[in-house]
Amino acid sequence: MQETKSQVPVPDRQIRAAHTDTTVTVYQAYAPRLGLPAARDGRFPPAWKRERMTWIKPSFLWMMYRCGWAAKADQETVLAVEITREGFDHALRHACLSHFEHGTHTDREAWQRALRDSPARVQWDPERDLHLNPLAHRSLQLGLSGPASRAYADEWTVAIRDVTPLAREIHGRVRSGDEAAARALLPVETPYPAGPLEHLGA
Repeated sequence: MQETKSQVPVPDRQIRAAHTDTTVTVYQAYAPRLGLPAARDGRFPPAWKRERMTWIKPSFLWMMYRCGWAAKADQETVLAVEITREGFDHALRHACLSHFEHGTHTDREAWQRALRDSPARVQWDPERDLHLNPLAHRSLQLGLSGPASRAYADEWTVAIRDVTPLAREIHGRVRSGDEAAARALLPVETPYPAGPLEHLGA
């Protein structure tokens, strides 16, 4: 366990997200040709490939690490995608870790079977601070494929917002040394009540 500056213990693996009673917000970054129409229409356009695996991230700062504050090629548009908790929970219940882990899986063969049959995959990657340095505790990355990917795009999505301006504003505050102002702009992410996650090593 790691302790934050407020001395509140943070579990090594915990889902933290902006969420309401009915929805949870996840982040993705796309090229403007996909991201801008999605934000404009509040749904993913036909050009969004529903047959491919897509990775969603509840952590805003991990998304910033992944897209380089919206500066990486084809990741210039950062989307906050509000999806139903019902869909998110369904994906978690049917997910499998993306790698074999002793203690979570009985053996490698059992993990391979679960991986083959699961429509969702989970990775626990180091959470990031405002400077995108890794922290000791981890953040969830959830990969959706097949029926889960299609449901995410066409059934679970409630709203899509372009948060690229927010990302750039926070990054500007960080670069100017005003970390307090940058932190005040971050989306509020609290522990998400996902239920048992032993099958995901948490």
